[in-house]
Amino acid sequence: MIDFSQLPAPCFVLDETLLDRNLAIIDRVRRESGAEIIVALKACAMWSIFPGLAAHSDGATASSAAEARLVFEEFGRPAHTYAPVYSDRDFDEIMRCSDHITFNSVAQFERFGQRALINGISCGLRINPGYSPVETDLYNPCVAGSRLGVVPGQLDELPAGVEGLHFHVLCESRPEHLQKALDAVEQRFGRFLDRIKWLNMGGGHLMTHADYDCDGLIRILKQFKARHPHLRLILEPGSAFTWRTGYLVSTVEDIVENGGVTTAMLDVSFACHMPDCLEMPYKPAIVGAHEPAPGEKRWRMGGASCLAGDYCGDWAFDRELQVGERIVFEDMIHYTMVKTTMFNGVHHPAIVIVRRDGRTDLVRSFGYEDFRNRMS
Repeated sequence: MIDFSQLPAPCFVLDETLLDRNLAIIDRVRRESGAEIIVALKACAMWSIFPGLAAHSDGATASSAAEARLVFEEFGRPAHTYAPVYSDRDFDEIMRCSDHITFNSVAQFERFGQRALINGISCGLRINPGYSPVETDLYNPCVAGSRLGVVPGQLDELPAGVEGLHFHVLCESRPEHLQKALDAVEQRFGRFLDRIKWLNMGGGHLMTHADYDCDGLIRILKQFKARHPHLRLILEPGSAFTWRTGYLVSTVEDIVENGGVTTAMLDVSFACHMPDCLEMPYKPAIVGAHEPAPGEKRWRMGGASCLAGDYCGDWAFDRELQVGERIVFEDMIHYTMVKTTMFNGVHHPAIVIVRRDGRTDLVRSFGYEDFRNRMS
């Protein structure tokens, strides 16, 4: 049991024993399905845990030159790289650090593909199969007019040199959604499947969720492989690797009352440190809190930035909150650290790892110089 009162606040905390649980599930899916599973850095680029991730995956995927370099240098192998657009400024670095590069359009492949092929890099195209179960437009790559991927009408022939296809249409989704996506791919792009070597099914496969049907996922992948035995099948989940593996520890610094609303003012920010809570939006779980019952006192959590909408709620507690006590948000490792900002110069959370033997390691702390060095 983690004693949050003994940790520096604010801080992100990863628990190695929780990570081990997820890695065991991912290993099982890799082993029984025959698919390759690679880590999506856009969800968690916490390179201090890369040795463990590398031992339980088939590589990592990057979406920029910086991510590709981080994979190459810290993960210890070349990246599978896809970015919505490449530039001359970054492409040489991307090639240096990658062994697979996926292009978002035929025009981008025509512009950069020959350079990649000459360097022995396996090239792919991102396709848009026209199906996604994602209901929030911000996260839906198949909305009308989407800039992501080639639609069927734009691909009469597969350009020479393209060895793979890539689609990414899921987000914390279930196996039945993958099945519908594969049905759409076979219906709209099936004529190309016997002409490629690999199919990347993107991310969004939340196989470490307690209610996820891993047997169903394995069955779908094996059935697809039976229909297309020559294809390497690749999945690149992000959240699944670090799902429910850690926390964001904060402190109540003030309590504000206004118009019947009680707000606990924290030393963290939803806008700066938990942006998906505002973008999705969703309300995160808090250790020791519960959903308010009718008539029960409700607590809003207020962020430390000056943004008027930097708050989330409501929660209820079995006690009156007090200035100085810890508020611990659950499941705060994926899509948090990678999306933080230093808006307002708000104090940036440190990064802590709780080791398997109970030791705590402060692996990174932030201060004024980090804020200053991002400015001019």
